[in-house]
Amino acid sequence: MAETALARTDLEALLRTRRLDRTVTAGDEAPRFDPIPTGIARLDLQAGGGFPRGEMSEVAGPRSSGRATLVAGALAVVTRAGGLAALIDPLDQFDPPSAVAAGVCLDRLLWVRGEGEPRLERGLKALNLVIQAGGFDLVVLEVGEVPHEAIKRLPFTTWFRLQRPLAGSRTACVVTGPGPVARSAGGLSLQLQGRARRARAGRLLGLEIEARVLRARQAQAGECRLEGESA
Repeated sequence: MAETALARTDLEALLRTRRLDRTVTAGDEAPRFDPIPTGIARLDLQAGGGFPRGEMSEVAGPRSSGRATLVAGALAVVTRAGGLAALIDPLDQFDPPSAVAAGVCLDRLLWVRGEGEPRLERGLKALNLVIQAGGFDLVVLEVGEVPHEAIKRLPFTTWFRLQRPLAGSRTACVVTGPGPVARSAGGLSLQLQGRARRARAGRLLGLEIEARVLRARQAQAGECRLEGESA
């Protein structure tokens, strides 16, 4: 028994050195941070408070499903509270005026712009550099218009390498795309679907967003309808 305990101690020490001990040891020494709210109270309640820090989460859905609305809400929560956020935008699709209208403080946001081409590798390199730099409360990688098949062709180790510097940090990372690919073990996975709301005369009133919580460490899977939210 003594030899077994000693072997376990040696193993845990080795894992701590490599920062891979979070699923083996109790992790009581790791700091605990509140999650980053999405800015939508009903969704936060269902999702255990929002996007967990120190983890990689994902927001998946087709075009006009509400991804931009959800990301803008989370960025607004962080920047209005005096925190720092970063947006990795490989396709250069971020719209600052719309973000300001949603409550985002642009002077608290690092915007890494691409060249309007689907350069996924460059976006991933930028994401890695920002995570390694530290100091950010929320980092978002927007690859919603990159073909999902191109994202799925990435080596599965890609996301492990990105998760490693996140572990134990105060940074929440969110990848938004057409389908789920990047959630870490403790991350949040949201699947969005948008429906147009129209008046009787056919006039478009906005979008009704259906958010499905696929995985969340502190919440059960389920659906949340967000009526009246815009895209």
